[in-house]
Parts: sequence; structure tokens; C-alpha cells
Amino acid sequence: MDENDGETLVFPVRPPGSPTALRTVAQTRAKARDGVLVDIVIPFNGVLVTNELVDRIGLPREEFFIWGDDVEYLWRAREAGARVATVTDAVVRHPSVGELGTPMAFGRTTYNHSPSDLKHYCMARNNLVNLRDYRGPLHAMAFVAKTIWFYTFTRPNLARLRLSARGCATGSAGEYDGHERFLE
Repeated sequence: MDENDGETLVFPVRPPGSPTALRTVAQTRAKARDGVLVDIVIPFNGVLVTNELVDRIGLPREEFFIWGDDVEYLWRAREAGARVATVTDAVVRHPSVGELGTPMAFGRTTYNHSPSDLKHYCMARNNLVNLRDYRGPLHAMAFVAKTIWFYTFTRPNLARLRLSARGCATGSAGEYDGHERFLE
């Protein structure tokens, strides 16, 4: 939850198959069964992983740097048969990180907009790779279309479209050092 607002989630959660994101602690608790959101994990903040799982699937992909490593690890864990869930009474306070889960496409879906070029570049690159590798090329292309829509209609920004294209292209090519220019 937001360190300055104990009711707002920093990372909104959109349950699978739902166009609506859960944005508050109360919403997550209302959606939970017996205090647990089964098969939903909010990013690495506060995640507990067993030694046995790490032995089976290894560590997160370090080349994913700053965005998407948690999703890739979650999807890899699921493929290995791990049970995953969020305990809604567990509390991790985190600084706000931008406008994650911004509504778009007439409220039918959301987009993880970040004001940081570094985070956006890594999100575009790593999300495309995760979707391609774990969900297939149609999901990857849907992400590209969603990004084009978001930065064309929802939040028009030609520079962000270019940055998104660069991130997607480098991810498709298996290049993971392009983010370093933002660190200089």
C-alpha cells in the first residue's frame, strides 16, 4: 500500500479476465476468499518464496532490471507447479510510483504508465518478452497495440511511442543493455 495512504494500493491489481483494477486495500479484501487472493501476486514487495522453489526454478532474471522480473518469476513459478496467492492482511508500505493501472480504451482495460523513461523502456521491453515467451505472439502483439492506443489516444505522446518501439524492438532481439543509457 502507499506509504502515505494506508488504503490505496501502489500497484493496482487487475484480476485475470476482469477489466477493473483493484485499487484499494478494501477492494482486495472484499475480492479475497478467507483473506487470500488465489493465483494473484502483487510484485516482489513482500513476496515469500520457498527455498525449494528457488532450487527448482532459479533466481529472477537479472537482465530484466527494474520491471517485469517479478511477472516473469511468477509465470515461471506457475509453470513449475507453484501455488501462488496474496494474503490481503499482509501489509507492505511502498512509495507511490506513478500512474500504474491508468484506465484506457473507454475503461475496458488499464495501462501501466510510468513518468520515468527508464521504467517505461524496461516495461515495454520486458513485458513484450514475457508475453511472447509465456502467453504467445498474439498476446505480445496485443500489448503493442495497447501501447500504441495508450500513447496515441489516452495520453498522446510521440516520444513515448518511439521509446516504446525501441524497448519492444530490443526485447524482441534479446538485447538487455539498452536501459543503461538512462542510468548515466
